[in-house]
Amino acid sequence: MVSAQLHFLCLLTLYLTCGYGEEGKFSGPLKPMTFSIFEGQEPSQVIFQFKTNPPAVTFELTGETDGIFKIEKDGLLYHTRALDRETRAVHHLQLAALDSHGAIVDGPVPITIEVKDINDNRPTFLQSKYEGSVRQNSRPGKPFMYVNATDLDDPATPNGQLFYQIVIQLPQINDVMYFQIDSKTGAISLTPEGSQELDPVKNPSYNLVVSVKDMGGQSENSFSDTTYVDISIRENIWKAPEPVEIRENSTDPHPIKITQVQWNDPGAQYSLVNKEKLSPFPFSIDQEGNIYVTQALDREEKNSHVFFATAKDENGKPLAYPLEIYVKVIDINDNPPTCLSPVTVFEVQENEPLGNSIGIFEAHDMDEANNINSILKYKLVDQTPKVPSDGLFLIGEYEGKVQLSKQSLKKQDSPQYNLSIEVSDVDFKTLCYIQVNVIDINDQIPIFETSNYGSKTLSEDTAIGSTILIIQATDADEPFTGSSKILYKIVQGDTEGRLEVVTDPTTNAGYVKIKKPLDFETQPVSSIVFQAENPEPLVKGIEYNASSFASFELIVTDVNEVPVFPQRIFQANVSEDAAVGSRVGNVTARDPEGLTVSYSLKGNMRGWLKIDSVTGEIFSAAPLDRETESVYRVQVVATEVGGYSLSSTADFHLVLTDVNDNPPRLAKDYTGLFFCHPLSAPGSLIFEVTDDDQQSLRRPKFTFALGREGLQSDWEVSKINGTHARLSTRHTRFEEQVYNIPIRINDGGQPPMEGTVFLPVTFCQCVEGSCFRPAGRQDGIPTVGMAVGILLTTFLVIGIILAVVFIRMRKDKVENPQSPENKPLRS
Repeated sequence: MVSAQLHFLCLLTLYLTCGYGEEGKFSGPLKPMTFSIFEGQEPSQVIFQFKTNPPAVTFELTGETDGIFKIEKDGLLYHTRALDRETRAVHHLQLAALDSHGAIVDGPVPITIEVKDINDNRPTFLQSKYEGSVRQNSRPGKPFMYVNATDLDDPATPNGQLFYQIVIQLPQINDVMYFQIDSKTGAISLTPEGSQELDPVKNPSYNLVVSVKDMGGQSENSFSDTTYVDISIRENIWKAPEPVEIRENSTDPHPIKITQVQWNDPGAQYSLVNKEKLSPFPFSIDQEGNIYVTQALDREEKNSHVFFATAKDENGKPLAYPLEIYVKVIDINDNPPTCLSPVTVFEVQENEPLGNSIGIFEAHDMDEANNINSILKYKLVDQTPKVPSDGLFLIGEYEGKVQLSKQSLKKQDSPQYNLSIEVSDVDFKTLCYIQVNVIDINDQIPIFETSNYGSKTLSEDTAIGSTILIIQATDADEPFTGSSKILYKIVQGDTEGRLEVVTDPTTNAGYVKIKKPLDFETQPVSSIVFQAENPEPLVKGIEYNASSFASFELIVTDVNEVPVFPQRIFQANVSEDAAVGSRVGNVTARDPEGLTVSYSLKGNMRGWLKIDSVTGEIFSAAPLDRETESVYRVQVVATEVGGYSLSSTADFHLVLTDVNDNPPRLAKDYTGLFFCHPLSAPGSLIFEVTDDDQQSLRRPKFTFALGREGLQSDWEVSKINGTHARLSTRHTRFEEQVYNIPIRINDGGQPPMEGTVFLPVTFCQCVEGSCFRPAGRQDGIPTVGMAVGILLTTFLVIGIILAVVFIRMRKDKVENPQSPENKPLRS
């Protein structure tokens, strides 16, 4: 009766694991045991009943009972009031069995009571208000402060797992959160938007309301608490410094401090990034953020430097974005002027008016441009020869413009003058040289040696580039100058530009050459007129006259030429179902001599085309089929009628457009389809179809159906997409054989084409997932019965042979008795 009551009590107790000991029973012998009990349960809850064996009659409970745990004489262990895990999470008890005299007869044994946590404590923040600060442009995601809350519940259970979140941000601009919090640690940091937008000038402070929930924030029944966070925004001091200017080639001791960067908080590790890959890199930084130049710089080698300063934490992670450091190298006057060339050559015509510019002389200074160090002054210090007098030239002090200063020059006085020019900057002087060549003025015109070069007869197939005539004119001006150089041009008789004249620079001879093909049919005779002229303009008062012109007659003779097609390839499009005899295209050719042209076809391998020999019209001569050949290529031969029967060819391409004239078919061989027999469940197989017509840009859309209505009780065909379908069984009652399933397929074309295909499906016994098919009897291979018969016959023959041999040996022994020692050997 007591056992039944105990069982009833255990069933009523909520979450009562105590009703079961380590062996999952309500009662049992005295032995070490551990029980788990939820805190907060009603008192007088039964835990376990220990049983005794005589002479034990009662029990004694000691240890951390805290006045809560009791045991009755009959071994009934229970607790008298609710447990509190936060007061004591584990109770260590000792239990002994006593006899009637109070002596211990069994034990004591350890009894452990583990108090399991329930969510009976709300989380609380350590402070009702937190204050913090952050620099503007701080790295997003890097914590700058923490909020902390505690929960007395077991942190190993969801009851003690805390979840932080920001509930309110004030001000909140454009609904953008500038702050974020780690939901597990309470670490507050900037969002990417906050890193970019925070500005102490606009909003020097922000207020946050932060909540914390237990149960990991995942339960509606979780407890929560809130706190306030005041955050002040401080100005970011991690800023790129102003550009630095360093005077080049400094002789001061190095390194020299040039600027400084500073992270917002102490402890940052600074470094420089040499993105220009300079070697050696002439800058360094110490751990105070001071940046130094470590050697003298040369502006002419590199006039500025750009590199970056970085700040990292103790783990080597960047604290913010790198800062650009710009260093400008200030010029000093450390380079003398240089001449652009050893000698600068100018030319001046004789009789050039006074003041005319002969040329602009330039020198160079490697110091900084547009700077006092690179401004150059020019001074003429010598003239050779000094005839007819000295001081014939002058030069602009800063511009470098060379001019005639006294009188015009005459070549007979001196054909050449050498000038010495002093070029100076603030500190340096350099001597440069100018050579002035006095050139003859163009006061003589070219004169042809003859005004008529007669006639020249050429065939119209004369090769391009051939020289057909050499013409010659002379000029009395100074040789090898622009005044005496002769250029020839054709001014009459060659409107098509078939000829050109190339001048020999040494002899001034003109080589008349073929530039474009000659054509008897368009211009059999041409009267060509040449003009000779100088590249330099003639002086005032001198004009070209008839002496600078010459002519000759070009006669072109006819050459029989092949017919000419207007294009190399002709193409036509036609539907593949065009009727035999339909006109599909037209080809024409022209004979240059005006002869009649006859047409024929070449390479008409399939005999699909024929051509009208007179008009060049092309017709279909047989049914066309795009699936056999989508582009049919032939050659058209044009032959002149009469003359030498010369011919030429052109290509004719007939592009066949598709007509839906092919029924659907299976895309591949499906002879290997099978199901393992017997079927355990309805199965399915997937197959693919296609057809030979041209596929459009959209995927083909085939429809599928069973070929016979009588198959619908056993089979089902369903469409997967435009080209694939699934054949499924409707039941499992199939025999072990091959089924040929007809499938009707429609391609949905214009007009629609329909075809029926057969899928052979085998039901067979399977071995390791593969279909097992017993091999049938083949010619020359015996059956099992025949093999057994052959084997028995072989054994019978061997037995008969052995019996005959044995009988013969016995007979020989009787007829010829011999002792073993004297037995003769038998051959």
